[in-house]
Amino acid sequence: MASQTQGIQQLLAAEKRAAEKVAEARKRKARRLKQAKEEAQDEIEKYRQERDRQFKEFETKHMGSKEDVAARIEVDTKIKIEEMQKAVNTHKEAV
Repeated sequence: MASQTQGIQQLLAAEKRAAEKVAEARKRKARRLKQAKEEAQDEIEKYRQERDRQFKEFETKHMGSKEDVAARIEVDTKIKIEEMQKAVNTHKEAV
């Protein structure tokens, strides 16, 4: 009878150790998943920043900077105003 009790105690102890190992393994897995998620977020952010930088370079190369665009618009506006003034002056007498 004592050997049966002792055998049951050993089984219970082994079951407890196994449950602790499983719990520890689950904790390690959760930590690894969290770490992998953080690393993926960092990688995504770096990729997004790189693509944004490339887009800005492309935009500047093909469209020019905002100042360049504003300067071109201002020059075009002045030219059109001058043309309108000339048209007004030439047709003023007729009107």
